[in-house]
Amino acid sequence: MTDTPEAHGIPSAAIESFLDAGEAGIDALHGMVLARHGRVVAEGRWRPYRAGLPHALFSVSKSFTWTGVGLAVHEGRLSLDDPVLKFFPDAAPAEVSDRLAAMRVRHLLTMTSGHTGETTELFTQRRDGDWARGFLELPVEHEPSVHFAYNSGASYLLSAIVQRRTGETLLDYLRPRLFDSLGIADPTWETCPRGISASGWGLALRTGELARFGQLYLNGGVFQGRQLVPAEWVREATAWQVSNGRPDAPSDWSQGYGYQFWRCRHDAYRGDGAFGQFCLVLPEQEAVLAMTGGLWDMQVVLDLVWEHLLPALAPGPLPADDAAARRLAERLATLELPPERSRTTPEVSLGAFAVPEPAPQEAPSLRPPGPGWLEQPAITGLALAPRAGGWLLTLREGDLVHHIDCGDGAWLPGEYRSRPVATSAGWADGRTLVVRMCFPQSPFVAAVTCRFDDAGLTAEPRLNVDFGSTEFPAVRLHPAPVP
Repeated sequence: MTDTPEAHGIPSAAIESFLDAGEAGIDALHGMVLARHGRVVAEGRWRPYRAGLPHALFSVSKSFTWTGVGLAVHEGRLSLDDPVLKFFPDAAPAEVSDRLAAMRVRHLLTMTSGHTGETTELFTQRRDGDWARGFLELPVEHEPSVHFAYNSGASYLLSAIVQRRTGETLLDYLRPRLFDSLGIADPTWETCPRGISASGWGLALRTGELARFGQLYLNGGVFQGRQLVPAEWVREATAWQVSNGRPDAPSDWSQGYGYQFWRCRHDAYRGDGAFGQFCLVLPEQEAVLAMTGGLWDMQVVLDLVWEHLLPALAPGPLPADDAAARRLAERLATLELPPERSRTTPEVSLGAFAVPEPAPQEAPSLRPPGPGWLEQPAITGLALAPRAGGWLLTLREGDLVHHIDCGDGAWLPGEYRSRPVATSAGWADGRTLVVRMCFPQSPFVAAVTCRFDDAGLTAEPRLNVDFGSTEFPAVRLHPAPVP
């Protein structure tokens, strides 16, 4: 049930102002749930994102990882001061450095393991799939506890420790202790080749479920009257444990770090993940804001929260404003990422096109990259035909052929490689068609600009965000049948 914002001290107009600023400045929010005093006061998703689909959370997963570690400590299965090597007698390197020997569980939690920076790309490349051994074999450049370096490898090793001590994956360990109690029936978590929950990334939940997790921490580990997480662990995990920059800097990435939680300005804290995934908790204001998105600059979103929402949180209820609340509810129900739409009619002959054989190696793929997404075969052919309300795109990738409905001025749902997709397409001019494919369980939106000429077309693919380049080599296609 959703209460009016005014009943909990928030003007509906302030939330609309936040939405206005977000859509004008970044145009990349996917979903939001704002709760105060334990009640949802605003909830919305930008179509084609929808309530029933989980969204990749990336590094927000780390805050759930800490929760599993904290519960395991509470059950006496391990201690924060245990040496890391205690759990991996069979995976330790032949020569153990003094710094590796000094590494403790709490150093993994606070990102002070002694490594200079991110280690994930280094240990995940092992052919034997033994990521724990790969992590432990890396050089430890600093004395543990003295150097903060954000490091998803440290989070992964925490998951491996929990699994070694409990005999369960972190996901299965947390299911009866956390997820079931929060009403999260079907969480998914990516695993390494040896079946260990990735923990530093890979968890997928719905936005409302993420907000419940934030509410659990705001309530000191209590949810619906049950103490799920010990209160002292909530306080310790979300408190300042180590420095990660200058706290007087105008950045929410320099306010200190707890146990897999970031400290924020305004005495708030958060779990966050790449490209705009947030679980933001404001204890003094008794508020929780969960957001998902697909954007580069995550500080921009937090700045909008501090500018539009934080000053509007009054200490008590406000007078009812039925008109403003109704306006906000209508706005939240009609949020949408702008689809592609035609500005003109095509001036070219439509039909089928293909890459000359053999296909060049640089032929692009529409697959959204990132953890958990497999490399896909390259585009080798496409066909385009008009259909009521849009276009039918037939896409060939190697031996696979996909038929994708593209709305002109609307998102049409479908499936691409067994994953939900929503697609729109429009003519930017008489010879240029832009196709956008939104993968609503992720931050990724793939776009292909098709530039037609008398001899065929050039397809130019790109992504909205990625961990590497978002631009891919163009591919040339010539008139030819697409089977």
